[in-house]
Amino acid sequence: MDERERLKSFEQTVLPHLDAAYNLARWLAGNDHDAQDVAQEACLRALKFFGSFRGDNARAWLLSIVRNTFYTWLRKNRPPENVIELGEEGLAVEDITVNAEILNSRLADTETIRRAIEELPVEFREVVILREMEGFSYKEIAGLADVPIGTVMSRLTRARRQLQKRLAGEFKPGVKP
Repeated sequence: MDERERLKSFEQTVLPHLDAAYNLARWLAGNDHDAQDVAQEACLRALKFFGSFRGDNARAWLLSIVRNTFYTWLRKNRPPENVIELGEEGLAVEDITVNAEILNSRLADTETIRRAIEELPVEFREVVILREMEGFSYKEIAGLADVPIGTVMSRLTRARRQLQKRLAGEFKPGVKP
């Protein structure tokens, strides 16, 4: 395959997934500027290594590159984030009874939800984004993140519980965020 055919194939295969690549980079990096850098570097890497793509799932392949690029960028540009290991007591969520009308009005507050997701440790944040926003299966996330499926499930459970706990506090009646 000559260079022109290779570029055309890359454009048809990978470029349709640029929005997903940027979305993942944005959620992982936490801001537009760094996300642009990560997504751009990931696309350059994808182009460079396009010959190794075997034609199965271009979106997963590209997002795997975005993820790896982000962690490389993170090691170079930011101090390590603290990963919080919680025991069972830290995972418990209060049974909070909330007026449905108040809850529904506050659930519309996407900014609050966005902030809650951004506050998650990066390992939890990435599985939430890949599962809930990008629609990947546990198996696909495990392959993408190069971790066992059990780890994906554990991280997702912990992330959901942390989000539930955080958002329950935000959405209590009479409590202003």
